[in-house]
Amino acid sequence: MSVSDPISDMLVRLRNASVAKTDVLEMPHSKMRDALARILKKEGFIFDFTAEGGKARKILRLYLRFTVAGRERISVIRGLRRISRPGQRHYVGAGEIKPVRNGTGIAILSTSKGVMTDNDARRDRLGGELLCEIW
Repeated sequence: MSVSDPISDMLVRLRNASVAKTDVLEMPHSKMRDALARILKKEGFIFDFTAEGGKARKILRLYLRFTVAGRERISVIRGLRRISRPGQRHYVGAGEIKPVRNGTGIAILSTSKGVMTDNDARRDRLGGELLCEIW
């Protein structure tokens, strides 16, 4: 099945898996999804990720992170939102990048130096396409 917006597809799968309290999430692999998974791991939203399979049918597997409150498991990912869409791109300069949820979340940008978080983009004084926010 062809997906017109792989980033939105990844975010929807991530949201559904966290609400359903699923430990492992599988999706088709792409370079952009791999870069997003790398950032999610670095920021502590997921435990780990792996890319398995051959060239034609490579699978990206994410291992979600949960906290335990009493007897209930709560997802570390509280919410996420897609900002830039294929029909309406959203570009920001380095000075226009605002903190997400007063610094408790992250924004992910696609810049000329690759995909990075809002903190890294502000530090490197780079702007770019604001892909999504995760908190």
